[in-house]
Amino acid sequence: MATELQNLSGYDPESVPDASRMRFAVVVSEWNSDVTGKLRDGAYNTLLRLGAKPENIAVTCVPGSFELIYAARRMAQNVRPHAVIGLGCVVRGETPHFDYVCAGVTQGFSALNAAGDIPYIFGLLTTDTLQQALDRAGGKYGNKGDECAVTAVKMAAFRTKN
Repeated sequence: MATELQNLSGYDPESVPDASRMRFAVVVSEWNSDVTGKLRDGAYNTLLRLGAKPENIAVTCVPGSFELIYAARRMAQNVRPHAVIGLGCVVRGETPHFDYVCAGVTQGFSALNAAGDIPYIFGLLTTDTLQQALDRAGGKYGNKGDECAVTAVKMAAFRTKN
């Protein structure tokens, strides 16, 4: 698995553009908040370390992961960020609900990226167990929120160059 080969929080700061003039929107699911709160903190703190100003990082919460799609689009319209980060966590249960939510959010973020003019960063953990999610939210595999913040900065810079 990829996270066993590379830590989600591992990046070379020298390879990341300066984020001091960039604006970001971070949308966070409240479902599995013990995980998503850590993802949010990871993304926010990494954006700050990369030069983003606190006043240029808008954070909002939505009830669940499926709602990330709508909120990401609305944040893009209202905040006018250079990139939007969506953070959520879906843990497999005993019903097919997991499959529908994961597929829907994946397709929704794909559609936003295809139709939009800013990058929408997909930060949805899709795990079999809560422990796997915690391992990817600041645990032994790092923090997916960190990775999403780095990706957002790089893609925002790509957008302005190309």
